[in-house]
Amino acid sequence: MNLYPVSLLNNSSNEATAPNPHASLPATSTMPDALPKPTRNVAELAREEKSFTFAHFTCEHAWVIGNILRNTLRSADVSALIHISFANQTLFHSPSLPGMMPDHETWVQRKRNTVLRWGHSTWYMSCQFDGDYKRFAEHHAMSGDEWAKYTIEGGGYPVFVKGVEGCVGAIVIAGLDGEQAHMVIAKAVDEYKVLREGSKSPMRSLTVK
Repeated sequence: MNLYPVSLLNNSSNEATAPNPHASLPATSTMPDALPKPTRNVAELAREEKSFTFAHFTCEHAWVIGNILRNTLRSADVSALIHISFANQTLFHSPSLPGMMPDHETWVQRKRNTVLRWGHSTWYMSCQFDGDYKRFAEHHAMSGDEWAKYTIEGGGYPVFVKGVEGCVGAIVIAGLDGEQAHMVIAKAVDEYKVLREGSKSPMRSLTVK
């Protein structure tokens, strides 16, 4: 039984029918401009996640990427919550526009927890289990109290740093359709890469390299 299938995001009631302790999703927005759909192939997703590994990662990097995301969402008139952090330190946290609810904070934490625990994007985790929360929970032998801390809804993305084993941080969007949230983050990381390679930054920070 799929407890939070991706198709749930297109359900106007935003309610899951399965007996999930957090069956309520906050209202999700949709980007007006069509984005390419992300692949569902987990091998391709893993390569995508590792394709850009930072030489180092600081609050400067988070500021630039966070503002790329914020400007993208604001330009599309989309209200969503953006969060970038290490495991024990928040580096960037901002709504793109008014309209956030306390539930968005909860979803940020759940996406972040998933990324930091398994070292993959939440979209990768969703594809690995075909969006089936029950399979996800059973595979990892999680109780109801434990799996309430996690989600496989798209919109959480790992940060990797050269020479450091595992995932060091997470980039998260809450409030946007899961597929689109994944693509918006991937596009922002690509845009950052272009800025870095061109020795430019929208914040005019020469320390971001």
